[in-house]
Amino acid sequence: MKVTMQKIESLAKQRGFIYPSSEIYGGMANAWDYGPLGVELKNNFKKIWWKHFVQENADIVGLDSAIIMNPKVWEASGHVGEFGDILVDCKKCKNRFRADHLIEDAIGIDVEGKPLDVVNKTIKENKVKCQFCKASDWTDARHFSGLFKTHIGVLEDKSSLAYLRPETAQGMFVNFKQVLASVRKRLPLGVAQIGKSFRNEITPGNYTFRTREFEIAEFEYFINPKDWEQKFDYWMQEMMRFAEIIGIPKSKIHQHEISKEKRAHYSLRTVDLELEFPFGVKELWGLAYRTDYDLKKHQEYSGQDLTYTDPETGKKFIPHVIEPTFGVDRSLLAILVSSYDEEKVKSAKGEMETRVVMRLPKDLAPYKVAVLPLSKNPELSPKAKEVFDLLKEKFMCDYDETQSIGKRYRRQDEIGTPFCITVDFDTLKDKAITVRDRDTMKQDRVAIKDLDNYLADKLK
Repeated sequence: MKVTMQKIESLAKQRGFIYPSSEIYGGMANAWDYGPLGVELKNNFKKIWWKHFVQENADIVGLDSAIIMNPKVWEASGHVGEFGDILVDCKKCKNRFRADHLIEDAIGIDVEGKPLDVVNKTIKENKVKCQFCKASDWTDARHFSGLFKTHIGVLEDKSSLAYLRPETAQGMFVNFKQVLASVRKRLPLGVAQIGKSFRNEITPGNYTFRTREFEIAEFEYFINPKDWEQKFDYWMQEMMRFAEIIGIPKSKIHQHEISKEKRAHYSLRTVDLELEFPFGVKELWGLAYRTDYDLKKHQEYSGQDLTYTDPETGKKFIPHVIEPTFGVDRSLLAILVSSYDEEKVKSAKGEMETRVVMRLPKDLAPYKVAVLPLSKNPELSPKAKEVFDLLKEKFMCDYDETQSIGKRYRRQDEIGTPFCITVDFDTLKDKAITVRDRDTMKQDRVAIKDLDNYLADKLK
């Protein structure tokens, strides 16, 4: 069984995971909205991430910093001067491309991080063609800022210029000293955050993989520089462990060491965790050793003392940072791709048919339980609603009484619901229901009075 993006996108739209944004107005390039099931999946992912990396680690605390910060933050971090990509325009059809992506897709040569003259020479010598009109007539390559600009106040001039944050990390750096004082902890200390970031990507694409508005879950782990290699290896292992927790097979993940010329300006070591997506092996998460670059820059630009005093030695130093970064939207796409399955089963009529199953880990599933009366019946529906009311306070539940029971089972399979509860006519007599397991399709008869404990045990 081959998972294709066409299958994922079709199911996601039909079942309410992901919709094209503003579709009634023709949509907007690579903008996506999370539907009723998508928002539940997203919230579940963030809860699991927070539990694994914050709740279960005594040396990591949370933060929620502002999206629009003082523009000096982005000057200090280097984003105003250095953040961006190289772009070229096709002179014939006027389409714009990120140069390194264009060249790699066309001829397989990697020019990321190379200077403008090398990019221009590569395009010219290899006669790189436009993906749309097939012409090979390009503008000179030029730098393009990835920052989204905005203005604060009434006047839109240089003095009111501000930016939508391109990353959540800087909020954690500028608050480091305050967090340290508030929580009264020693190093190592992690500061975690989940939030939106914005990048004016030249060529977003591959569904929700690369978008201009996206959510990041990451933490800055402040350490003594002597410990950086040990901590780097530790968090790499934890990231791999987290992948298994959310149902992404380790066998599909590849660790890619980023070369010096391709690393971000702040990084001394970066490893990308790449995943085998249907459109190729691409970056899923990243782990970077940012050294003391950020705190040193903010100390320089702000004039504030951001050093840390080791309580044991009395020595002062600027903490170094290990940064594990998880793109939330990419993670959800990886989860959908990893969970999608098809199998041949017998229908109620005894014929072979394809069953589509989203084998989501139970903690991630949007609905944990679906309550399904055997049919839409004046006797069964009230009893089924009683069961739904019994469970809804403890579990995210769905209630469905339209179409045949077989079709409703298939729908719940496609959205990843672990258990379906069927209320039938025997329920009116024996006060028991049938629980169907998504993965095995086996059914248990369970007394309604025992249902709460039964499900709690199964969903642990």
